[in-house]
Amino acid sequence: MSYADKVFIEMCEDIITNGTSTEGEKVRPVWEDGSSAYTIKKFGVVNRYDLSKEFPALTLRRTGIKSCVDELLWIWQKKSNNVHDLNSHIWDSWAGEDGSIGKAYGYQMQVKHQYREGMMDQVDRVIYDLKNNPYSRRIMTNIYVHQDLHEMNLYPCAYSMTFNVTKEKGSERLTLNGILNQRSQDVLTANNWNVCQYAVLLHMLAQVCGMKAGELVHVIADSHIYDRHIPLVKELISREPLPAPDFWLNPEITDFYQFTPEDVRLENYQTHPQIKNIPVAV
Repeated sequence: MSYADKVFIEMCEDIITNGTSTEGEKVRPVWEDGSSAYTIKKFGVVNRYDLSKEFPALTLRRTGIKSCVDELLWIWQKKSNNVHDLNSHIWDSWAGEDGSIGKAYGYQMQVKHQYREGMMDQVDRVIYDLKNNPYSRRIMTNIYVHQDLHEMNLYPCAYSMTFNVTKEKGSERLTLNGILNQRSQDVLTANNWNVCQYAVLLHMLAQVCGMKAGELVHVIADSHIYDRHIPLVKELISREPLPAPDFWLNPEITDFYQFTPEDVRLENYQTHPQIKNIPVAV
C-alpha cells in the first residue's frame, strides 16, 4: 500500500467525521452557477512523508506528475506570474487579459533582496545556503507578502517552505528535509498535487546540493472538502490502495535551472481511474 494513500484516506475520514461546516456562513468562493461554495474543514492538519522510503503519489487516482512539475518549475525556476509560461490551463481563471496573475507566486520568487553576500532572490538564497551554510536555521522562502496582496489575483495558498539539513548517525551524507506551510487547501483537487510538487522540489534541491531527500512535512491551516466534493471523496477513499511508484530523477542534472518536467518520472505507477468533471470553486 502507498503510504500517501494511507495518509490521504485517514485525513479525509477525519475531516468528514470530525470537521466543522461553513454552511450558511459568509464565504468567498462560489460555484460556476454563482451559489456559495461551502466546506467541511479541519484546522491544523499535519502530514509527514519520508521521501527516503517512497514517493508520496496517490494510487487511489492518478496524479499527473508532468503537470505538477511544470507548475512547480513555473514558480520556482522560471519565477513567472504569467500563465503563458505554463503548459496547463489551471491558472487561467485568475489571469488577466495579458496572462498575468499579478504580484503572486513566481513574481515573489524573482524579487531580489540585499543580503550580506549580495543581491539574491529567494530561490538563489536557498541554494546558496544549502551549499554554503547547510546547518543554518534560516533557510526558507515566503511568498505571502502583505504589501503586495492587493496586487495579487489570488492570495498564495502554499506560501512558505522551510528547509532543514540533518546528518544520519554514522554517515557523512547530508539529508534535506522541508516543511511546506499552506494557509488553505482544497483536499480533493490539490492535496496530492502539492505533496508531489514539493516532494519533487526536495529531491531536486537535494541532488544539486549533494544531499539526499529526507522528510517532507505538510502543514495545512485550513484543510477542507467542498460540499459538492464530499460524495466524490467518499468514493475515492473507498478504493483499495496500490503499491507506491518508483521515483526517477535525471541524475545528470547538477544545476537546478536545468531541470525540465522530462527529468522526472514515476515508474511502475499503478492507479485507479481518474475522477473526471470535478467542480471547481473560484
